[in-house]
Amino acid sequence: MVSPFLRSSASASSGPGPSQSGESAAQAIVDMLPRLHVLVIGPGLGRDAVTLGQVASVIKAARSKDPPVPMVLDADCLFLIQAQPDLVRGYRECILTPNVVEFARLAKAVHVDVQPGDRDACERLATAMGGVCIIQKGPVDNISNGEGTAVCDLPGGRKRSGGQGDTLTGSLGTFLAWRQAYHDGLWDAGDKQQKMSRTETLLVAAFAGSAITRECSRRAFEKKGRSMQAGDLTDEVHGSFLALVGEPEGSKL
Repeated sequence: MVSPFLRSSASASSGPGPSQSGESAAQAIVDMLPRLHVLVIGPGLGRDAVTLGQVASVIKAARSKDPPVPMVLDADCLFLIQAQPDLVRGYRECILTPNVVEFARLAKAVHVDVQPGDRDACERLATAMGGVCIIQKGPVDNISNGEGTAVCDLPGGRKRSGGQGDTLTGSLGTFLAWRQAYHDGLWDAGDKQQKMSRTETLLVAAFAGSAITRECSRRAFEKKGRSMQAGDLTDEVHGSFLALVGEPEGSKL
């Protein structure tokens, strides 16, 4: 299902009536928020000023909901966050997924010094962002909310294809939706006194998304080698999930 709500400079100037502000143009999406488990924003977004203004309004509205809407921000949405870090600063229901270049730009935007081989950079950037969860993609994925750092070092493929990060954002969106079901008590999760906090489950979702993506990449590269494309990872999602997590009757968790 595609809902054609995002506007651009071209559509705003050519449409009937006065051009809409980001807030008013975003209203159709904001009205949908109570029906959504999670927002994934960034892949294919573009950098049009009108579009980004609309997205900024959606992020503000999602943060203000009770309960707030979890978000995964990637690709061109990170360009928006680089320019307006306060949109997500302190929002502990948010995961950012920067690559090497995007990470450096985010760090510069919030005055975090990053040196080559800096193992603590992810944690320091997450702290500077007020506890936002960051997956620093690289040879290994560093995952931090500023209170500690987990490392996902499962082997991946030996080729990095453009668009490969979409497997990560999609996986994260799925795990965050399941996370909400866990906190809503939609299935028996055992001893309620041992129930994980929202901070803990966000980190679990982040690690799971990273692990699934790396395993998909490894499997796709084994089959396709240097001809591997980002879309080849999609074919490996089910097998990777079964290998790393499993279905309830044979869960590996």
